[in-house]
Amino acid sequence: MQKSETKSRAGMSAEGKPVTEVKAAMTDFLSNFNEFQSDIKTKLKEQETRLTMLDRKSHAAERPALSRNTEVGVPHKKAFGAYLRSGDDDALRGLEFEEKALSTAVSADGGYLVDPQTAETITSVLRGASSIRAVANVVSVEATSYDVLVDHTDIGSGWASETANLTETATPQIDRVVIPLHELSALPKASQRLLDDSAFDVEGWLAGRIADKFARSEGAAFISGDGVDKPTGFLTYTAVENGAWTWGNLGYVATGADGDFSVSEPADAIVDLVYSLGAQYRANANFVMNSKTAGAVRKMKDADGRFLWSDGLAAGEPARLMGYPVLVAEDMPDIGSDANAIAFGDFSAGYTVAERPDLRILRDPFSAKPHVLFYATKRIGGDVSDFAAIKLLRFAVS
Repeated sequence: MQKSETKSRAGMSAEGKPVTEVKAAMTDFLSNFNEFQSDIKTKLKEQETRLTMLDRKSHAAERPALSRNTEVGVPHKKAFGAYLRSGDDDALRGLEFEEKALSTAVSADGGYLVDPQTAETITSVLRGASSIRAVANVVSVEATSYDVLVDHTDIGSGWASETANLTETATPQIDRVVIPLHELSALPKASQRLLDDSAFDVEGWLAGRIADKFARSEGAAFISGDGVDKPTGFLTYTAVENGAWTWGNLGYVATGADGDFSVSEPADAIVDLVYSLGAQYRANANFVMNSKTAGAVRKMKDADGRFLWSDGLAAGEPARLMGYPVLVAEDMPDIGSDANAIAFGDFSAGYTVAERPDLRILRDPFSAKPHVLFYATKRIGGDVSDFAAIKLLRFAVS
């Protein structure tokens, strides 16, 4: 009886409940607690994720717009760099761009469009070069030529009374100036070993070489180009004495001495040149001459002993002659017999530069081994668009 009672107590808890019940209750409690703990951890993690996303959005909103814009061209820049260094054009072929300037990777036979940053570097150098481009009218075109319509005659006018018959006035004469675009090219080269060097800035080097070559070639063409596979320079047109000027020619003023300024009144020729240009053009006019001519002109004084030439007051500001800016273009002729060594005019009206915005590069690793050639091309044209807007100073007796 005692043994049976002992066994019965051994199967009971202190509260008189069976041990199995207590174990089951404890198991349920632990299970519920673990679920509760897991739920808390999940909610904390979700809250942390939300806070992180909000933090990222706030940083993105504070980021300058410029940083987002520059990211657009990054894929093209990387792909273009790979093409320049190793000839790998797979990335260029596969890229799809939203921007029109990046909308194409042309076939390797015609070269690839350079990345926007390199193209902008070259354009900036060309704009800053001592070239007619700096003062001319520069337009971007998508066609193979650019047409300028010029109305260089007056429509006529007359006074009328209330009862008198009106007289028919003259009609304007419209001239069309067609500026064809020509291919300008450069062919810099580099060794493959140099291109393999990751520290070598191939894009910067290439942009500098191309820009330098393009600036010198187009600068000469805008002044003295014959129009055959290149722009037509303004000095290639027939120059006539300004009093006999007609459309299609450039008017000139003579210095009064063969190959030099007048000995007695050298500054008079500069004054005559300025006032040979129409008043409507003088407000935006520039002098154009080379360094040797500038050295001679800057010594001139007026009747009161004041220099006609004055240097720019701020950095980057051009020198001025009689108050007008001076563009020093080394492709202008030196002072000499019958030389048209100084030009004066409103070149933004008188000369137009038309160009396509794209610049292409073709990599050639075969023609100059062990060097790699880079054939860079762009299309550009230039011509006189208003013959009345430019006048010349001729170093001649008459």
